[in-house]
Amino acid sequence: MASYILRRVLATIPVMAFVAFFVFSLLFVAPGDPAALIAGDQATPEDIERVRLRLGLDRPFLTQFADWVWRLLHGDLGSSIFTNTSVSEMIGQRIEPTLSLMALTLLLAIAVAVPLGVVAAWKAGRWMDRTVMIIAVFGFSIPGFVVGYAFAYVFALELDWLPVQGYTPLSHGVWPWLRNLILPATSLGLVYIALIARITRATMLETLQQDYVRTGRAKGLGQIRILFVHALKNASVPIVTVIGIGIALLIGGAVVTESVFAIPGVGRLTVDAILRRDFPVIQGVVLLFSFAYVLINLAIDIFYTLLDPRIRY
Repeated sequence: MASYILRRVLATIPVMAFVAFFVFSLLFVAPGDPAALIAGDQATPEDIERVRLRLGLDRPFLTQFADWVWRLLHGDLGSSIFTNTSVSEMIGQRIEPTLSLMALTLLLAIAVAVPLGVVAAWKAGRWMDRTVMIIAVFGFSIPGFVVGYAFAYVFALELDWLPVQGYTPLSHGVWPWLRNLILPATSLGLVYIALIARITRATMLETLQQDYVRTGRAKGLGQIRILFVHALKNASVPIVTVIGIGIALLIGGAVVTESVFAIPGVGRLTVDAILRRDFPVIQGVVLLFSFAYVLINLAIDIFYTLLDPRIRY
């Protein structure tokens, strides 16, 4: 098991190195002169040259990349071009709403989708199965921002049950924190619920045909124990894989959802940085999300060893 974990950890090093190189290259692969893009449309040639010198864009590419990596290893993501504020500080101020939204969405999706998928497989071909599949198709078909606007109109503007925008820190109380996140987490998690429910149903259908399930029924085991203890555990590897892959959906969806519900998170920070062409902020946010995604997939690979002992060997 230790050798497996070590191999997986070592395998992430070249991936992270490539991600860092790609993120740094974003400034240079964009069409046009990077200094002109940052200076803006109304900039004079003198303004563009000052920007180029201030950011060191007149130096060779590899020299710039080496300096950027060196600063990165010391925890320096650079500073915003427009506010001159540290990118690390800007992300730190915005990270709590984003993490709260993603964590609540993930918990909601797993808590809803896995039981739905298990029940759909158990009642395959019946009305319960068809209902779950209709919900899954509905979740896949409607974009998240459309669901978000619909939820905001119905539950916030018409019924006045929940706030339509903003974020309340967890330090101000659990319920105020939760009220601001119910609508965003539900709209963001709808696609995720559909994805996990479909995969859970497919893997459970195959698992329920195995001999040990029929043996458990013959021995008189309860249906709940067969479904959620024996069958679900053996079908969990593909489900966990999809959950890990779906983190990318959460990262991308958080950007849109935070804009719809005016949540001051990292997603909103990304949108603002793109509109202002603040490349250091864009690089810092993309690098943070990319590294987080790589580390999450590493954690899932390690978690496989707990679900399936054969992977340890």
